[in-house]
Amino acid sequence: MTKQKIDKDKQKEMFIEVNDFQLYAKLLGEKIDKSTVIMDAGYGDYSKTWKHIAPEISKLTEVLIYDRAGLGKSGISSKKRTSKEMVLELHELLSNMELKPPYILVGHSFGGINMRLFATEYPNEVNGLVLIDSTPENYKDKFLPTMPKEFQEAYQKQFTSESTYSEFMESLKQVKEARRKLTVQLVVISAGKKDHYSEASQELWNDMQKELLSLSTKSDFIIAEYSTHYVQSDKPEIVINAIKALVDK
Repeated sequence: MTKQKIDKDKQKEMFIEVNDFQLYAKLLGEKIDKSTVIMDAGYGDYSKTWKHIAPEISKLTEVLIYDRAGLGKSGISSKKRTSKEMVLELHELLSNMELKPPYILVGHSFGGINMRLFATEYPNEVNGLVLIDSTPENYKDKFLPTMPKEFQEAYQKQFTSESTYSEFMESLKQVKEARRKLTVQLVVISAGKKDHYSEASQELWNDMQKELLSLSTKSDFIIAEYSTHYVQSDKPEIVINAIKALVDK
């Protein structure tokens, strides 16, 4: 059910009923003969994180950006805030909006976890995947222990705006358990200048990002050399070009 719709220059803003709440979604551009691009933001972020990206991609095809439950303009879900539930909600959103697959999925940080899980749960609906500085499933065991105590404490305390720390870790477990080889084109983008990272930490992070290439039989790796975690803001052209390449295919 659509509660509200505002059309402006091939843009549509709407509230779509999903389960027991409403998700805010914004559709840009038109789908003619290319895949719809679906974008999922990082932890605690919402659709505005794509303001430098979505308008450019919408010149080529249809783009959907949305706010996950409890963020931005979306309502609050009664379900657990884990990737499994978020992927189910996204899939229902796409169905209720009648946005037909195949999709090109774009996920930043925690959004990358969601998009990975979507790709493994609905492989026949996906023909491209872009992971932007996505959280590796082994982050807690392999990366976090190498960081200073202060960093680890600050990391755990940040989980206040969406899922809890334990739900976030459950999401990492979910995507690890669901992992299987994909056959879609995969692009992994790693931020090359992370805040508060030593040279060794940055190297480890890049290596862990590179390990994500094994998710698919067709994959490419890009290091955004002078970008912090928010590559879509610091170096939007890198993200735009990566998505365009998949759309054009």
